[in-house]
Formats: sequence, C-alpha cells, structure tokens
Amino acid sequence: MLEELLQALPWLRPQIYFKSSLIALSHAMEDQVLAGEEGPLVIACFQKERFYRQEAQRYRRIGSRSDQVYVLASPETEFKNSSGIHESVAFAPTDGLALEWHLVVIAKKYATCLACRERETTTTSLSESAAMDQARRFDGIWTFDRRVSCTVANLLLNRILTYRPELAEKVSQGKALIQGGDNRFNNVDPGPFGERLVTYLQASQYKLMKTYRSLAAQERRERLVNVITMAIRRSLNSSEIFQVSARELGLALNVCRCLIYRCKATDNTATISHEFLRQGVSSLEGQTWPLKDNPLFQEVVGDRETAYTENAQTDSRFLAQDIQALVSQWQIGSWVMVPVLYQSQMVGMMELHDCSARQRTWETEELALVEAIAAQVGIALIQAEAYANLENLNQQLEALEQTRSNLIAITGHELRTPLSTIQVCLESLAGDPDMPPAMRQVMLSTALTDAERLRTLVQDFLTLSHLESGRVEWNLEPLSLQECVDLALSSIRHRRDDEPQIPQVKTQVPGNLPLVRADGEWLVEVLSKLLDNACKFTPAEGRVTVEATLQNNKTVEVLMSDTGRGIPPERLETVFDRFYQEEGALRRTQGGTGLGLAICRQIVTGWGGEIWATSEGLDSGSQFHFTIPIVNDSQNNRPEPSPKSKSRSKKRPRSNNSRQSRKGDKETRGQRDKGTRGA
Repeated sequence: MLEELLQALPWLRPQIYFKSSLIALSHAMEDQVLAGEEGPLVIACFQKERFYRQEAQRYRRIGSRSDQVYVLASPETEFKNSSGIHESVAFAPTDGLALEWHLVVIAKKYATCLACRERETTTTSLSESAAMDQARRFDGIWTFDRRVSCTVANLLLNRILTYRPELAEKVSQGKALIQGGDNRFNNVDPGPFGERLVTYLQASQYKLMKTYRSLAAQERRERLVNVITMAIRRSLNSSEIFQVSARELGLALNVCRCLIYRCKATDNTATISHEFLRQGVSSLEGQTWPLKDNPLFQEVVGDRETAYTENAQTDSRFLAQDIQALVSQWQIGSWVMVPVLYQSQMVGMMELHDCSARQRTWETEELALVEAIAAQVGIALIQAEAYANLENLNQQLEALEQTRSNLIAITGHELRTPLSTIQVCLESLAGDPDMPPAMRQVMLSTALTDAERLRTLVQDFLTLSHLESGRVEWNLEPLSLQECVDLALSSIRHRRDDEPQIPQVKTQVPGNLPLVRADGEWLVEVLSKLLDNACKFTPAEGRVTVEATLQNNKTVEVLMSDTGRGIPPERLETVFDRFYQEEGALRRTQGGTGLGLAICRQIVTGWGGEIWATSEGLDSGSQFHFTIPIVNDSQNNRPEPSPKSKSRSKKRPRSNNSRQSRKGDKETRGQRDKGTRGA
C-alpha cells in the first residue's frame, strides 16, 4: 500500500523510522483520538496479531467513541473477521500488508496518518529478543496533511472491501466522511500532540534505562560467577576460593565488609576465616563470631534463605543487649546473611556489612547476585573437600603400599634367616647320629633360639593386629610405676649375664610418685620394648636411663633416654610407623620386625596417654617419652597388689613376663626380638 501511496503522490519522500519511534507516534495519535469529543474515522493496520493483541484494550476504548474504527492484521491464531465494538479485518498472511504498519485518523477538524513498510533486509522472526525487536527499521510517511491522510484512508478502505465486501455500506459512510473535509493542510495545534509524544518517549526511555540496568546487573553477575569459576578451575584450595569470592563480591556491591566462613546450622559460634574490607573498616578476620543469639542467623537456619536488615541499630529483631553490643562494636548498619548450601545442607555463610551512616536499601538484583555467588562457593567448597579427601585416600593407599612392601621384605628376611638355621641344625642332627654331645647341645640350642625368634615375630604381628582392631579390653587399675619398671628391667639383668655388650641401665623413679592408672601387663610390655629398643642401638660403653616425673598433678611422664645412635629430626614421627626400619629393610645391622614402637603407641594411646620421641640428631642419643594418667587421692590410699601378681591372673597369650624367669630360657632371651629403632 505504501508503494500505491507514493505512486499517487510522487512528491512524498519516505523517512526511516525504528520500531520504538512507530510505537510512540501511534500511541500519540491514539491518545489524540481518546482526548477528543468527535467520532473520527480510525483505520489501523498491524503486521501480525501479536501487535493487535498488545493494543486490544486501547482499541476497545477507541471503538466506543466512534463507529468507524477498522483494525487489520494477519490471522495467526485467534484474530479473524468479526464485527463488534470495532471491525476486525483478517488479511491473507501472504498479502503485502503483512510487512506494513499503518494508522490513519480523519476527523472534521484534523487528520493524521502513519504509513510504513518494514525493510525486508531486516525482517526477523517474531521470537527474537526485545532488544533486537526495537532495532527493526521501517520506511514510511508521518504527516498532518489531510490530502495524504485521505489518500491512505481510501487505499485502506478499498483493501477492507476486498476481504469483507459485506461492509460496503459502512465503508461508504467512511468515504463520505473523507470527502466532506477540507483537503488542504490542517491548521492543527501540535502542542497537545507533541506533549503526549514526549511523554511516551520519556516513558520509553525509562524502560530502556531500566533494561540497561538489568543487563548491566546480569553482566556483573556473570562476570563474578566467571571469576569464581576460574578460581575453582585454577585451584581446588577452598581458602583461595573464599578469598577471591569475598574480594570480588565486596568490590562489585561496594560494601564495607564482606565475610565468608564455614559453619553449620547447629553451630553456636564460627571463626571468621576470609574477609574483604574497605579502607578504614575494622577487621574481623580470626574473630570468634557469635551465631546462636543472632536473629538473622536463626532466620537463615529456619528458612534456608537470605535474611537481611537495612538498619541493624533500629531493627526490632536486634533489641537483645548482646547483639546490640555486637552491632555497635563493629559499626554494622545494613546487614545481609546468605547461606552457603549444598544439597539443602548449610556448609558456610556469606555476610555483607554496610557501615555508613545512611540506610542502605538492598536491591533484588544485588541479593540475587550474592545468592548466585554463594551457590558457586558451596559447590566449590564441596569439590575442594572431595579433592582433599581423595588426596588423603591416595596418601593412605601409598602408605599401605609401602607397608605391604616393608612387610614382604622384613618378614621374608626375618623368616628366612631363622628357618635356614633351624633347617641346617636339624639336618646336621639327623645326618650325623654319632655327633659329640657338646656339639649336639649347640645345635639344639641354636635351633631353639631361632624358633623363639620366629615365635616372637608371629606374636608381634598378632599383638599389633589385636591392638589396632580396637577389641582390646583395657584392665585399668592403680599401679606402682617402680614395680613395673623393675619387672621390665629383670629381662635386661638376665641378658647382661649372656650379652656383656648390653649398655648400663639406670633408673631414676622417685619413691613419692602417686599410683598410675594403667593396664599392668601392657605397661610392662611398653617399658620392656622401649628398653630393648634403647639397648639395641646403644653401644656397650653407653648408658640407658629410665626417669619418671609428675606433670601438673594429672599424669606421670616416663622418659627412656640413651646415648646411642640418635634419630634424624625429620624422622621423629615416622619411627612409630609399622615396619619402619631406620637402616632400610634389607641393609640393617639389627634384627626385628619394626613393630615395637608401633605396638607401644597403640598401648599408650589405649589408656589415654601420649608417646613421642626427641633427639638432637644422629650420634646424639634419643629420648622416648610417654605419659600415664594418675589415680585420684582416694584410690592412691587404697592398697593394691603388684603388677606381677595381677599379671598372673590374666589370660592373655601374648605376655612374656612369666617366661622371663625360667632358667632354661637365657639364650632365648638373648636372641629374642628386642624391637627396632622406630618400629
């Protein structure tokens, strides 16, 4: 129709209009009709039904003011030919009108028209975004010239008759209204029209600015999420992720303080681990932060949603004295708490503090941004913990693999050597029946000694397995430490007769020590293994000392020191590992399975004590410490039988104390496993 208009009036020059401009012009023209009193001829042609449906209410009001109102549109869904408050004309989707936008208003005193056609090169689908939709361009004419307006009206009325010939009589009345007016340019006052047009343009500009703000907030949100996502990809360190999140969120929202810390819904307090601060704001890092009496925290726990106050000093929820003191101390004005959740479980908290004198209003977009960051932090935190657990499991697997290797090497060596000796002795006895009695006795003694070595090896395995299983029933009782030390020293005294190379052992146990509370048999076992370990790695000219001191009237500390080989500082903790051998599994000069100190640690921790080692380094000696709880005063005054008599009533198959007094076991005691340094 625009082409027909330009052919009829060749002096017209079309201009370019954007869709937003067409909407503003159309609404201004429609407002002019609604503000007038006369019933004009109004013809509106929309491209698609959706434009008509957006304006349906407005055209009902226009139709109530005039009986000459025609609306044309392409029938996509519900729009169809009908007569009602106005005439609806559905043209074919293939008609050229589907690309055109027209609005004609002809009254007795004025006439206006808008005739446009969308540029085909910029035609887009109806599902495009709003921003792209507003950028669509049209070529058209907008004028107050009555001649042009009447020409457009005649062209549209003829097109209406094509689709609805039954409206011929009504269309004739509309044409009569056109012919009855003056075809010259109307002397119309554009003031009211311009005011309405400016008002609409201002409203459109406000909507545009609001859209820009929304887009800017969305861009800021996506940027922050991307920054945190990149931090997660670079490192699974939760501390680094927390620090990046606090800094970026604090800068983005321009707050005085942003806190991130771990907590659970049942926690009463939390420790502030990471924060972002503006200049001049007091730091909370490392502070113990109260949660139980905080109404915002309780609200978050109850709803699992964000809680905030715009003025913490006047909020009725903060009337309690403690929370008011907290608000005043840290100058908190506006306060936001956002839970860090994972699968509906609280794993942390994000807080925003505004410390300025003015009251801050938290926008919905700001709260949504914080919640989005909190969601990312929650996922990152769980991923970091899962990664840490995986690393821990890998380390445990490596330790198990090392233990397996040590077990194979040590047991292979410890089993093969005595078995070879026993086999040689037995083969010699079986193959030489005329062997002299003295030589026969040597063979038998050697075989018995190595058999005892094997038995000790197996017994250590069973003992450690029994202790690590957690099925040991500890028989804790008041004991005299001096008697337990004497029992442990009895084996050393017997060994000195057969092994002169054993160093001198001295004891310094005060006679006024209170009774200790421990399992007598296991306590003697710890003392014996530590003594064996010290004697093994101390030369004959060296010295081993057993000391005991009272610590804080709660425990007795036992110190087993020697002047032997010593321990490197980096291995003071490793010596308590299973199968640990300072010299290596197969290059060592001392025998043993490397289980002695591991057994000692299991026993001492079993009665609630601690055990550790100290040393100044190689060739500087070593010291092994362990603690034993003491009994209270009422138990100290109660007479108790000695550990020796107590041990007789126990039926543990692992004890060697009763066997140490047997005369025929001297050589066995000389060769039994003494335990090794560090195991």
